Amino acid sequence: MKTHTSTRRGFLRMAGIGAAATAAARAGRGANSDAARPNVLLILVDDLGFGDLSSFGARDLKTPNIDKLFAAGVRVDPFYANCPVCSPTRAATLTGRFPDLVGVPGVIRTYARSNWGHLTPQAVLLPRVLKSRGYHSAIVGKWHLGIGSPNTPTERGFDYFKGFLGDMMDDYYKHRRHGINYMRLGRKTIDPKGHATDLFTQWAVDCLRQRAARSEPFFLYLAYNAPHTPIQPPPDWLKRVKARQAGLSDKRARLVALIEHLDDGIGKVLAALKATGQADNTLVIFTSDNGGQVNVGGTNGPLKGGKQQMDEGGIRVPMCAVWPGRITPGTRADRLAMTMDLFPTICAAAGATFDHEIDGRSILPTLLAKRQKAEDRFLFWPRLEGGRYRGKIYYAARYGPWKLTQNRAEEPYRLYNLADDPKETRPFGKDHPKYKLLHDALKAHIAKAAKVPWRRPGT
Repeated sequence: MKTHTSTRRGFLRMAGIGAAATAAARAGRGANSDAARPNVLLILVDDLGFGDLSSFGARDLKTPNIDKLFAAGVRVDPFYANCPVCSPTRAATLTGRFPDLVGVPGVIRTYARSNWGHLTPQAVLLPRVLKSRGYHSAIVGKWHLGIGSPNTPTERGFDYFKGFLGDMMDDYYKHRRHGINYMRLGRKTIDPKGHATDLFTQWAVDCLRQRAARSEPFFLYLAYNAPHTPIQPPPDWLKRVKARQAGLSDKRARLVALIEHLDDGIGKVLAALKATGQADNTLVIFTSDNGGQVNVGGTNGPLKGGKQQMDEGGIRVPMCAVWPGRITPGTRADRLAMTMDLFPTICAAAGATFDHEIDGRSILPTLLAKRQKAEDRFLFWPRLEGGRYRGKIYYAARYGPWKLTQNRAEEPYRLYNLADDPKETRPFGKDHPKYKLLHDALKAHIAKAAKVPWRRPGT
């Protein structure tokens, strides 16, 4: 599916400065106005690298269930996470905004000294918009957008939550972070037993079975914490991988086992969707919150870099969409898109409209193999972090094939043409005209984001 070139617009408007686009343009109004409201299952995995699926070229692991999902729908490539780390991408996915414009430029954590985000009260999350179309919204798994009131899932629009409030688990079986139990059912603390992947899988299956008896459509956001660190697969899965591939390093074997275990869980969820008779009217979207973590065995295929980096390996992720009878199986789309585009895409599929400003653009016509005019727009990736980053923010920006990027705030920006140099090996100098174009657009975005507070009140 080819996109079509449109007239170049001024960078200020493309950067989101000025009047908001209309709800119709943002949500893709009319794209699905006559269709029944589909269920929506959004599966977001954690730190899955671009090269860590067998359908993406990995030869040392087996992911048959995710591979079948890709084969059953459309693969969107290139597709990008909104950040090379967790929280900002999740904020972008659920709000349709660049994450620093909703107060989440970095990772939300337990303690103020290491916390780099606070979801703004003004941010409108996807469940609130879908509510106008009668949707029941549930989240199972990792939230990572707030550990207390008012930023818990059921306070931000979800009808149901069973999962983990915090960032990473220190142990997949104990479900603690810094010794604190962040497992919740709604706002109630729970202490379930078992591997987190198995728990999230079963809870998602339970949700699907419960919704099968209800008349209203559902939005289920299934956010696994795998294959994020600690790389802790169930022992029997690790044993199986080592028996199959004796020459695999222990580090790689552990990650392979964790990913294969995750794939098995996703297979069970998809099987439950089919068994309950809901598959034919469900839009399923699969992607990852950022690239793979290279130092724990993750691979990002031919891409440079990995998690935490603005190089392609840190932000480009696998993505597919499946909708029986609407999306053609086994197809590929080359329209550039980001996780923030899922907000208006899902709204368009559901026939839900809104009148507030977002930054995402619906790609529903592309998913449905319909002609969709290409849009000139600037894309921005922020990341604020402490430690060796010293509390400074660093960025990447893109316009068409041109990308301006850095991996530390102290680094000079590098300009690449990804069409000719996808591995980012031949940077252009500051004298290139695209350098100034991107740099000026980024400065305008930074000025806009500077007005949005990211600290929790009182810290």
